[in-house]
Amino acid sequence: MRLRTAAVLAALGLVVAGCGSPGAPVDPAPVGSVQRPMPPNAGVATVDVSGTAAEDCDATASLPPQPGIPAGSTMDKIRKRGHLIAGVDQNTFLFGFRNPTTGKLEGFDVDIAKEVARAIFGDPEKIRFRAITSAQREPMLENREVDIVVRTYTINCERLKKVNFSSVYYIAGQRVLVHENSDVGSLADLGGQRVCASRGSTSLKNIARSPAKPVPVQVDDWSDCLVLLQQGQVAAISTDDTILAGMAQQDPTTKIVGEKFTQEPYGIGIPKGDEDMVRFVNAVLEEVRAGTWQRSYDTWLAPRLGPATPPAPTYR
Repeated sequence: MRLRTAAVLAALGLVVAGCGSPGAPVDPAPVGSVQRPMPPNAGVATVDVSGTAAEDCDATASLPPQPGIPAGSTMDKIRKRGHLIAGVDQNTFLFGFRNPTTGKLEGFDVDIAKEVARAIFGDPEKIRFRAITSAQREPMLENREVDIVVRTYTINCERLKKVNFSSVYYIAGQRVLVHENSDVGSLADLGGQRVCASRGSTSLKNIARSPAKPVPVQVDDWSDCLVLLQQGQVAAISTDDTILAGMAQQDPTTKIVGEKFTQEPYGIGIPKGDEDMVRFVNAVLEEVRAGTWQRSYDTWLAPRLGPATPPAPTYR
């Protein structure tokens, strides 16, 4: 009995010892300032600005329009396939974005692409969209993964070496988007500060070429630029006023500043060698300018950018 009592008391002593003072707490690893994560593939860009200072061709002069779908033509092959394949944006509000309610792609560029499908099939819904980034536009056309690209696609001589373009269907201009409390008035006020634009865009090159020497930051999608601005990781976004208008609509705490300092003529990208498709698309755009262009513009852009009319085409 004595032995059993002694054993119980010894065990109780161990429990009491275990429940005694825990000792000094261990300090966690010291944490300094934590940077917010960057979007995938975002970062300061090294930009090749060669070939952007001046145009060495009449870039906006396209092939004369020619309606109709001859047997064996590019359009005939598309019709036999049963649908048009169009490269568009899904992250640029007003021009190409996915409606969160319906899940469908909408916007001014999407409307233009549907008119090409209507001309081929008599049905604007016989179209399959490929959501692509700015940097993917030329590769998608060169690899013939899409029939057309309608994605705020500026026509210039550098790009014409790789792809064909339709006539101009819209003219934008580059400006700057900043926080509403910023005192920045133009790109000239952003020397040494980070300014965001999409990879592969003419906007990124224009930022890099600025005499003020802002620091160009590139991202895959324009929506990533807006995130960086909201998080204070860039001082501004600079691109076409059309794209900035969509961002300002999405985030009322931002504002567009400065005058347009470039002219960005938008055209429909078409693979090299498909000259028949260029002529056909230009015939479609002639019809669009006479009717659906104004309806689409008034729906998507007029409330943000004011009244406008379709630009007159030029042909070779």
